[in-house]
Amino acid sequence: MRSHEAGVLHADGYGAAPQWLPYPSDVMAMLPQLWATGVDRDHDGVLTVAGVRTTDLAARFGTPAYVMDEQDFRDRARAFRDDFTAPFEQRLAGADVYYAGKAFLCSAVAQWVMEEGLHLDVCSGGELEVARRVGFPGERIGMHGNNKSLAELRAAVEYGVGRIVVDSFTEIDRLVRLADELGVRVPVMVRVTVGVEAHTHEFIATAHEDQKFGFSLAGGAAEAAALAVLAHPEQLDLRGLHSHIGSQIFEVAGFEVAARRLVGLHVRIATEHGHLMPEMDLGGGYGMSYTSQHHPLTPAELGDQLAGVVERELKPLRDAIPDAPLPRVSIEPGRSIVGPSTFTLYEVGTVKAVELDQGATRLYVSVDGGMSDNVRTALYEADYSCLMAGRWSAAEPAVARVVGKHCESGDIVVMDEYLPADVAPGDLIAVPGTGAYCRALSSQYNHTPRPPVIAARDGVARVIVRRETIDDILALDVP
Repeated sequence: MRSHEAGVLHADGYGAAPQWLPYPSDVMAMLPQLWATGVDRDHDGVLTVAGVRTTDLAARFGTPAYVMDEQDFRDRARAFRDDFTAPFEQRLAGADVYYAGKAFLCSAVAQWVMEEGLHLDVCSGGELEVARRVGFPGERIGMHGNNKSLAELRAAVEYGVGRIVVDSFTEIDRLVRLADELGVRVPVMVRVTVGVEAHTHEFIATAHEDQKFGFSLAGGAAEAAALAVLAHPEQLDLRGLHSHIGSQIFEVAGFEVAARRLVGLHVRIATEHGHLMPEMDLGGGYGMSYTSQHHPLTPAELGDQLAGVVERELKPLRDAIPDAPLPRVSIEPGRSIVGPSTFTLYEVGTVKAVELDQGATRLYVSVDGGMSDNVRTALYEADYSCLMAGRWSAAEPAVARVVGKHCESGDIVVMDEYLPADVAPGDLIAVPGTGAYCRALSSQYNHTPRPPVIAARDGVARVIVRRETIDDILALDVP
């Protein structure tokens, strides 16, 4: 990790560009794996999305703005719905795909998810309300969260969600009381921390033991939680076990270990406690390309490999109970569906050439957004790429750092990238891969209104989340 007590700008080992960033033969060239399929350049060098020019988007909607390729989103959802699930349908009991709403959710996206036949994973009362407002079928919703309030649990039960992933004994008790009060039987899954730490940033690796989510497998809490649910058969229906090992994962090795441990508990509950659960959830966290460093699996490749893992790891269940039906598997991709579908469009405000200790020069390109619309670089030291979006340039590549307008030295959008050396105030810059956890984690830092979300499809662009205004921010102030 690049870290220094005075901030990332003081970290050791930085020249003008990191070793992984190759010098481009064409600084205007697009790496297709970083962009939505509907993004291209026209003859003037202007970036387009679904046939709409970014210069027109900037003129009509302003900057900064999140720009979504709707068809790309739908195509990625369909790839998980069809290509990912095919091996599970052929070799096991099938699979369900839950779009993880925490990556990004609004009414339009919930509608797309519903129309494309996916399920929806929500983790707050607010996300559940988005689903309710578009009429998302309750049985296709799962609800997560380590501290769901009684009001949130009540809303989920009353709406008839297909499963609530329980995360504490307190929550189990709350659900028992709610079920008695409402006269219903609540479907639940038990979230298990399986002791597998994904190869990712510490803050987004969620299955190691020392963290807030789930019941520990090693300590016996997970089995105890399952038994606590089974102790109330009239109120609670134990559907299965749930595991999530992290985010931005590019290999299935961690899932193999997690599945083995999850199946072990699944078999123990079936053989020792007489309850055969019909479901199993392996979580999400599948990676996407933010830069040329990243090489994610396709949904088809991921489905084939994970189906093989689950098929192998379910052998103990077959051996213990030969005629037992296999559990239906579910997964929760969010980032890998919405992330690549979106880029953020900025306008350059200032450009500074800063001389470095090594004798090199870095351009500091300041844009009209920053950590208020993309905090991931500051929060996770996440890497992003960017391109000149509003015109053609034949200038030589120059090492650039794209920074925001906020009063923080760590307000960085793109840590390292090559841009044309003639980048200037008024130019448009596009940062790909910002569909996941950018608008969702956005803030009003420095009283900065949040950008709009623009969806483009078939040559037409429309607002699906409007731009916030200063009046919106000040409306919360109490005189």
